[in-house]
Amino acid sequence: MNPRCALWLPLFDVLADPGLVARLAAEAEEAGWDGLFVWDHVRWREPVTHVADPWITLTAIACATSTLRFGPMVSAITRRRPVKLARETASLDLLGGGRLVLGVGLGSDRFAGEFSRTGEECDDRVRGRMLDESLAVLRAAWSGEVVRHRGEHYTVDGVSFLPRPVQRPGVPVWAAGFPGNARPMRRAAGLDGFFPVNLSSAAEFADAVGQVEALRTSSGPFDYVCEVEPGADVSSYAAAGATWCLTAFDPASLSLDHVRGVLRDGPAVR
Repeated sequence: MNPRCALWLPLFDVLADPGLVARLAAEAEEAGWDGLFVWDHVRWREPVTHVADPWITLTAIACATSTLRFGPMVSAITRRRPVKLARETASLDLLGGGRLVLGVGLGSDRFAGEFSRTGEECDDRVRGRMLDESLAVLRAAWSGEVVRHRGEHYTVDGVSFLPRPVQRPGVPVWAAGFPGNARPMRRAAGLDGFFPVNLSSAAEFADAVGQVEALRTSSGPFDYVCEVEPGADVSSYAAAGATWCLTAFDPASLSLDHVRGVLRDGPAVR
């Protein structure tokens, strides 16, 4: 089965305009793309100066499209209160008619100092526990049942979160992580998809797929997500088990003309 194809856009500088990105999403849908995913950051390295909010941008995308899958890829959700995120994700999934995907990960302060410069938790181990606890709260909230949670970092004392997302049992969650790190791979195996990052070949991707498959205990649908360059032949990733291919753009050379050119060329697999 051929993988689905999506654009993966950093919301920086020329793309730090939610209206513009929503128009690009509508054009991508028309051109045959299956999804459009956006980076989730509060700042980035110089020379980037302008950064859009991903959630406002995703709302605009939801309103401008009808079939395109969309979501943050990847969101360091430890920056966010899980009860607030539960409300936002359910509302956004309802707005889009059941098309939201939530990409999650630890993030890293090394990319732009966005944790240390804003007073967020910088310890990876602590953020890992916060991430797992947040995911537990989200799953409980999306169920529509009354949530009672008392954990290391979060408390929810008898609150229900209605309306539920369109998608059942909840919004699909893809976990990003470095292959070979046991904890992210175990986390991903219990979710809805895995996005192995910083790979250099389809062979490495195939190895990551094999490792996560060995950890999975459910036989339900599961996505394996790869990053590819514009115009790349994705056949080797498809053979390695990719169900989604995300066409990436380098923030250092980002231009609207380049994005539109790749978009209009259409996805590698139709």
